[in-house]
Amino acid sequence: MNKTTRIISIVLMVLASLSLVMSAIMKIIGSQQVIDGLGKAGLGNYILPIGIVELVSVMLFLIPKTHKLGFLLLCSYLGGAISIELATGQAPSAAIFLAIVWISVYLRNKGMFLHQPVKEENIIT
Repeated sequence: MNKTTRIISIVLMVLASLSLVMSAIMKIIGSQQVIDGLGKAGLGNYILPIGIVELVSVMLFLIPKTHKLGFLLLCSYLGGAISIELATGQAPSAAIFLAIVWISVYLRNKGMFLHQPVKEENIIT
């Protein structure tokens, strides 16, 4: 990976992570705007656990050894956020963060997106 690609990947990863951390903190401290928004979606009782899951996912994403797990958790989390936004008639803004996360990971490690054929001797029958 060349230096420019690495810098772009890091910048995108940090931008998405900072936004998601801010979102998680707003959920954890119980921001009225978040309470109203998630309350309309019927998730009022789950705001704190959702914030904690979001924060843990971002932390795992930022740690090099757990980067892949964090990526998968963030994809799942943001997919759920997109579903909620669409179900409540909002613009799916979480899709922007999902795209940024995907681009940053693709620039960092293209191998996560490439199909690796399974050898026949590894298939359990």
